[in-house]
Amino acid sequence: MTLSCESVDDTPAVRRLLDRAAIVEVQTRYATGTDSRDWDLFRSCFTAEVEIDFSDGFGRPAVRLPAGEWVAATAPRMESFAATQHLIANHVITFDGEHRATCVASVLASHHRPNPTGDSDLVVHGYYTNRFERTADGWRIAGVRLTPLWMTGNFGIMTSAMSSGTAAS
Repeated sequence: MTLSCESVDDTPAVRRLLDRAAIVEVQTRYATGTDSRDWDLFRSCFTAEVEIDFSDGFGRPAVRLPAGEWVAATAPRMESFAATQHLIANHVITFDGEHRATCVASVLASHHRPNPTGDSDLVVHGYYTNRFERTADGWRIAGVRLTPLWMTGNFGIMTSAMSSGTAAS
């Protein structure tokens, strides 16, 4: 049996399920873009301007900046690692009307950077609280907030990577 796109149910409940799936997809593109160093894919996750708040774990104040600047600042940091792996799961999505949502999701972010001073890995365990807006191009992240719960490994490799740019990392 072949399903036709014409037979898609367009009820509010189905639209909401599709919205949820689209938001999870953006979170997945965020992780995939970062880890694959596909900066066009990473950029596709954000609204024109984005608020970045990584202050809880990295001591830098939250910033609001054009998404292109955020991507340009993130790329050299992430590329300074030999490898990264960001796993984002357990998405809890709440909607504020038809065009805004918040997604709280667990993150396990592994960073690998061989160095002569100690452990080559840093793993961040925590969660993202990302604010989403529906745009003409679909759901996009308008705000990223990382809340680390604990970290294991060598924080020095993150400190070194953070010196590779100007915005919050």
